[in-house]
Amino acid sequence: MRQTNNDRKEVNKSWKKWLFPPVWIILLLTVVCAAALVTVFIKHLETHPVAYVVYVVSFYTISVLSLAFGTTFPRELKRVKEWFFGTKYGNQYMTDVVFKNQLSLYATLAVNLLYVAVNTVMYFLYDSMWFVILAVYYGILALMRFLLLRYKAKHEIGSNRMGELHRAVLCSSILLLVNIVLSGAVLMILYAEKGFFYHGILIYVVALYTFYITVYAIVNVVKYRKYNSPVMLTAKIIALSAALVSMLSLETAMLSEFGAEMAETEKRVLIAATGGGVSVAVVLMSSFMIVRSVKEMKAIRNTENKE
Repeated sequence: MRQTNNDRKEVNKSWKKWLFPPVWIILLLTVVCAAALVTVFIKHLETHPVAYVVYVVSFYTISVLSLAFGTTFPRELKRVKEWFFGTKYGNQYMTDVVFKNQLSLYATLAVNLLYVAVNTVMYFLYDSMWFVILAVYYGILALMRFLLLRYKAKHEIGSNRMGELHRAVLCSSILLLVNIVLSGAVLMILYAEKGFFYHGILIYVVALYTFYITVYAIVNVVKYRKYNSPVMLTAKIIALSAALVSMLSLETAMLSEFGAEMAETEKRVLIAATGGGVSVAVVLMSSFMIVRSVKEMKAIRNTENKE
């Protein structure tokens, strides 16, 4: 019995060595596998025998990283949260939903302005109207976020209900312009063979990020409804609209990368259906905010007149 227990302990130790090798080995494998995968995709060696060896080693490396990440991340995350919560601005970010929403608006505004600048430069370099459409799209998003930030700079959330409602109607009306730009983008994709292209492993990273921001945007729309703030809810609806358009761009990239055997008619049907669905969703969200805000403004005016 003692021998059996010892054997089991040795087996367990061997498995742990394989599953939890030294850190330097994990780091080395990560770098080597990343370089090997990039080489495989760039050189189009996906079916080469060596590629399958790379896939196996990469799978092992990802498994080891996942196990190590799963066992250490919760503990380290708890420590980081405790430290972050103990700082002045960290505590405010974790406890003040208005401050958190404002920081998010600043960050997304900066990103939108960067995209406008990049696409404007790309237009002058390549003389393509595709980049003009993208620049206008991100410009509209930046305008709406600027209007919300400007309102927040002058008024505290909840202090001026009529002001929030007016700003929500204005931004929602501007959001309807996104459909015009979106229609132009869909037409360019369908008939001018324009769209997004992500080569190699980058497309998987973009796909993961796009699904994340879409789910996160949906959760935020549901979450921020309970705060009963038209300005904060409008900010999250804008984010959701941007995420939906990102899903459309991801679809075009996926069709370009993996749809070589698909008929052009089928591709156009898929893109048109997705583009139409995104457009309808944006119209519905914008219309909902406009109708709801206008209805509440009328109710407030009627109450004030009676008084």
